Amino acid sequence: MLTDVVPADADPDALFDAFSEWARGQGLELYPAQQEALIEIVSGSNVILSTPTGSGKSMVAVGAHFTALARGERSFYTAPIKALVSEKFFALCEIFGADKVGMMTGDSSVNADAPIICCTAEILANLALRQSPDAPDHPVDQVVMDEFHFYAEPDRGWAWQVPLLELPRAQFVLMSATLGDVARFEKDMARRTGRPTAVVTSAQRPVPLFYSYRLTPLQETLTELLETQGAPVYVVHFTQAAAIERAQALMSINVCTRAEKDAIAELIGNFRFTAGFGKTLSRLVRHGIGVHHAGMLPKYRRLVERLAQAGLLKIVCGTDTLGVGINVPIRTVVFTALSKYDGVRTRLLKAREFHQIAGRAGRAGYDTIGTVVVQAPEHVVETEKALAKAGDDPKKRRKVVRRKPPEGFVSWGEPTFDRLVAAEPEPLTSSFAVSHTMLLSVISRPGDAFTAMRKLLTDNHEDPAAQRKHIRRAIAIYRALRAAGVVEQLDEPDEQGRRIRLTGDLQLDFALNQPLSPFALAAIELLDRESPSYPLDVLSVIESTLDDPRQVLGAQKFQARGEAVAAMKADGIEYDQRMELLDEVTHPKPLEELLTAAYEMYRQGHPWVADYRLSPKSVARDMYERAMTFAEYTGLYQLARSEGLVLRYLADAYKAVRQTVPSDAQTEEVLDLIAWLGETVRQVDSSLLDEWERLANPDADPSTVDTVDEKPPAVTANTRAFRVLVRNALFHRVRLAARRAYAELGSLDAESGWDAQAWESALEPYFEEYDEIQTGPDARGPALLIIEEEPDLWRVRQIFDDPAGHHDWGFSAEVDLRGSDEEGVAVLHITDAGQL
Repeated sequence: MLTDVVPADADPDALFDAFSEWARGQGLELYPAQQEALIEIVSGSNVILSTPTGSGKSMVAVGAHFTALARGERSFYTAPIKALVSEKFFALCEIFGADKVGMMTGDSSVNADAPIICCTAEILANLALRQSPDAPDHPVDQVVMDEFHFYAEPDRGWAWQVPLLELPRAQFVLMSATLGDVARFEKDMARRTGRPTAVVTSAQRPVPLFYSYRLTPLQETLTELLETQGAPVYVVHFTQAAAIERAQALMSINVCTRAEKDAIAELIGNFRFTAGFGKTLSRLVRHGIGVHHAGMLPKYRRLVERLAQAGLLKIVCGTDTLGVGINVPIRTVVFTALSKYDGVRTRLLKAREFHQIAGRAGRAGYDTIGTVVVQAPEHVVETEKALAKAGDDPKKRRKVVRRKPPEGFVSWGEPTFDRLVAAEPEPLTSSFAVSHTMLLSVISRPGDAFTAMRKLLTDNHEDPAAQRKHIRRAIAIYRALRAAGVVEQLDEPDEQGRRIRLTGDLQLDFALNQPLSPFALAAIELLDRESPSYPLDVLSVIESTLDDPRQVLGAQKFQARGEAVAAMKADGIEYDQRMELLDEVTHPKPLEELLTAAYEMYRQGHPWVADYRLSPKSVARDMYERAMTFAEYTGLYQLARSEGLVLRYLADAYKAVRQTVPSDAQTEEVLDLIAWLGETVRQVDSSLLDEWERLANPDADPSTVDTVDEKPPAVTANTRAFRVLVRNALFHRVRLAARRAYAELGSLDAESGWDAQAWESALEPYFEEYDEIQTGPDARGPALLIIEEEPDLWRVRQIFDDPAGHHDWGFSAEVDLRGSDEEGVAVLHITDAGQL
């Protein structure tokens, strides 16, 4: 433990020597830039560390925390995404001990009073706003801000700026590989903190990079890199679909030897690949090709990282998430393009983006050089290929038809490549923003809020015109807070120097991490507990407060429009009218009218919720109502490439339901729903919940978690959740039977001997007697389900809800408990169907 070498005297020389000796004990010799940064840190200076990727900035951060700990101070480490915060939390626990490290993110908090805190930038910014900068017991003494280039992000950059403005007594360590000109930050921090501010830069990488521009087809480029020891190669794409398509196209290359493929199979072991993308990934990695992007399940990304770390994946096709600190060892980075769609338009890469990605090439301690290759545009490559075929014959060369770029192509070529290689990252631009949260936080702290806000609004990094705009918005927000009675102005300052104060206790009515949680509590009280839909309505309230999973909602809307067009055609509606009516078709929004009205009413007394968008939607609810497994649901909406996003949304919904719904609102049916949602997430990828639930015990044996072939707990062990899974599996068949979807029933049960023809033969006599199979709340209720539990299997009978209420038709099945544990879903074998 690093804590074992903390010197009794916090003298700068003693601190530097103790840390350097510890590093050597870890087999690490500090680079010159690391030494320079640490000397400045132990001397009390602010440090701006702008060194290339792979130059050991993480070690400098550890040294900073060590210094603060030795001085009896509290240090904060911030990162842009929760996954990196969590990764750093566990890493620091190993170095300093679990009792010395805490973590705060939007959905997790552990050991929050620890002397070292890992958190997202937003958490630190809000904490800074809610504390008086001059408070003698201020909880922030040192701040290490990783990936500081996020300062320029339009939507989130304010969170990187606010600590600089509101923590004048803190020591800052700002780190990034792509900061650009930082003279403005150097002067500003020195002025605000009164500390010397040192800029530590180094263009010298521990592993030098070599750049090249290739006119050969990508497949030839990769073959050459494999033959010349250029692997592992990360092939960068700017869409997830392109990355997967490229990986599949590369299956024709002989990437690995037979021995390497055997080693891959051995390392994969019993890893569970689920249906959909999992089957595709299994084929790819066994061939030595990986895929890595944000839409994948975390367990798949982790598998690809492990195989790559073992040197078994020679090619990894991924997206530019490569630039946000992912853990894939890379020798060569290959760019397939120098332009990207940024959500608004297709544009050329910025120098910062290019160098952030390129900097991942070359691994310190493994490689002596790193290689960055940029592929020429495909139409240029095709033209060069044709010219090469024409040889030196001028006549033949003149006849070569030069390929045209595809429609919408943003022109780039070798001059663009040369410019980006030579260019310094662009200067960081301010993204300051004013919100209700900011005003409420400042008003809640001791002192004169008018003076504090004036300073915040006029002494930030914005230009005068932008500052005037922020001042106008702050005034409008303040007036809204006054009108709502949330704050009041005093004739005389109170005992804490406030001339403005909150009329209530902010802590009881304002969620720092989950700002819409208080609204969700109020909305749940409006629901009818006697309604059969109450459990799902509770879920819909929670879903309305979550961020939108855009790919899922887009797929739902696309399917809804397709169904609407088919229905309108069947009704004989003309084309022009169909197009008008289609504008009203969107994704499902349960309780939209109730929730919108409740939100507007709630906002009148709680104006700050206007900073956060309510968004009624149905993803978890939709999956439950359709009685589908995760694989069936992602298959329905063709979301295999985005299944990681779907699962993260379901995990967020599960956490929010568990944290938000009060115990007195948790009926047995609500508890069933929560258990089902949690077990669904856990069985698909247990890491999303295991880590969240493991935070309370960060010093657990690390060898017991995060193994390549890890499996979630047996699905049958959670009896409540498994009962719901069984009920859903049965009801899924009821819904298919109601639609006479015999082919789909057959695809589910052919292995049990119940193919489409068998189902049709069993059920058509029912439809001769009754017009329909009802699928309302009663149809999936306990009255129409019989379960007989035995040690090795369950026998179940699902009864149809016929219009006459006779309840004399249905089907029977055996639930394979062992098979269910293997698959992570309820595995049924149909034994009978028809009239009782």
